[in-house]
Amino acid sequence: MKYTVHSPRLALATAVLAAGFAGSGVPTAQAQPAQGSAPAVSAPSPALPAAKAPAPAKPLSTAAPQAALEAAPPTVKTPPVAVSQGAMFDAREVIQDRFILVAAPIGKGERAQLNIYEQVSNRRPCYVTVGASPAQVDPLLGRFDFTGICNRYIDGNGYSLRVGGSDLGTVYRLGVVRQANDTLLIASPTKSNPGPEMVVARTGGAGSGFLLLVPEPGWKVMRRHFGTRALGHVYVYRDSWPSEALTQQPQQAPVPPSLPAS
Repeated sequence: MKYTVHSPRLALATAVLAAGFAGSGVPTAQAQPAQGSAPAVSAPSPALPAAKAPAPAKPLSTAAPQAALEAAPPTVKTPPVAVSQGAMFDAREVIQDRFILVAAPIGKGERAQLNIYEQVSNRRPCYVTVGASPAQVDPLLGRFDFTGICNRYIDGNGYSLRVGGSDLGTVYRLGVVRQANDTLLIASPTKSNPGPEMVVARTGGAGSGFLLLVPEPGWKVMRRHFGTRALGHVYVYRDSWPSEALTQQPQQAPVPPSLPAS
């Protein structure tokens, strides 16, 4: 059985020795509370300001986009509209006596197409016309080098239809139609409802070969211009649309309903 002797001198020496270690930076063991005594409570250190926690992200709501879609008017797809080139090109007057419209035969002459001849210089004639209703055309320019003397416009690259400020080359075609007693130059729409079908010129009678097409009232030839520059393209031109289509078929008389058998 061991006995512990409590000496005041020994306790004082121990305290002095502990203080010396603390001053020299040597770590000392923390005193443990005696058994049965209350644990020591350390003074609270000053609290640092807590960082502000980020606000929780709000869940995305589909209600607002859905409401916006419901409130927005539906998108309506419209068919493309033919754009007139009238703002890009101008139509200028020409000397009408220097131009003629010709129904030129294709192949064996059963069909024909529009040709336009222009007398540019008086050095030699480009064509000769004989007779009337219909007048025959002798295209002399086909027998010599007509450079600088004549111009010949034979398809849609050289001519197009124009009414007032509207260049209609993309929505109308000019075609020659042979009938029993006449040959007509018809302007026919190539797209739905751009305007009426129109008679532009006629020969005034039946015939074969190259025939002179006489313009209907209001129709003439004009030159296409880009600014002040004259182009190698001409218009079959009218100032305004005709009041009604000239090629409308006559209406058929209505058939009376049949009476029921008695």
